[in-house]
Amino acid sequence: MSLRRYGMAAAAALLCSTWPHLAWAMPHDWGIDFQPPASSVMQQIEQFHQLLLGIIVAISLFVILLLAWIMLRYNARANPTPSRVSHNPVLEVVWTVVPVVILVLIAIPSFRLLYVEADVPPNPDVFVRAIGHQWYWSYEFPKDGDFQFNSNGLSVPGSDAAADKAHEPRLLGVDNPLEVPVNKVIAVETTGADVIHSWSLPQMGVKLDAIPGRLNLTWFKATQTGTFYGQCSQLCGIRHAFMPIEVKVVSDSDYKNWLASMKKKFAGLTDSDARLAAN
Repeated sequence: MSLRRYGMAAAAALLCSTWPHLAWAMPHDWGIDFQPPASSVMQQIEQFHQLLLGIIVAISLFVILLLAWIMLRYNARANPTPSRVSHNPVLEVVWTVVPVVILVLIAIPSFRLLYVEADVPPNPDVFVRAIGHQWYWSYEFPKDGDFQFNSNGLSVPGSDAAADKAHEPRLLGVDNPLEVPVNKVIAVETTGADVIHSWSLPQMGVKLDAIPGRLNLTWFKATQTGTFYGQCSQLCGIRHAFMPIEVKVVSDSDYKNWLASMKKKFAGLTDSDARLAAN
């Protein structure tokens, strides 16, 4: 890497550390910080990250200063006659108790956050089943019309013509995006049709494995409208990089219109029929 790129990376790191909320709405080159959170869960994840970052920085600075002090104060030239003290009870208690206290301070918000992520509300407003295939996603709505459809990435190996034509970002745009209403609880049940996949939507704080023969459940509640992108986050084969996720968060009226049109287009179709209809 050239000096110029090192300089750009350092400037980006300084920018993100100075203004942590200055970020872009989708992945971009030289991105360092999180994407802007679009759910309360992701906001809590970011806050927990900032807490851990502060603790890590404080510990690192303490260790660096301690090492510097030891090297300057107790080298052979400054300290020709070394001490023969073999132990110090007070110091040994301190370096045992302090790490325990730090771990407890980390564990309390960590367990609280894990509980919030895993505690799916009992009556979600929308229930979606995301099924991972090699190499695309299919979505089922068993409670809202009993239909399913496939969502294929627009970018394919060797060509991005479809993504460019649809004005979608490379490796992130799909032909049939999933739409959900804003400020509603969305329950997402994942499973895999062939190998292990992972349904990941970073700005919502969601990342859940889709495992064949097993149903995993998660949830999110979008706090703003917009288009949000994710990708399969589990190495699932040769075209793993071409398995994106696109979710559009819309108003209630727009969601109802989308739901009606999707029911009309895909209701009663099998998985293979849905794939042909999508094409």
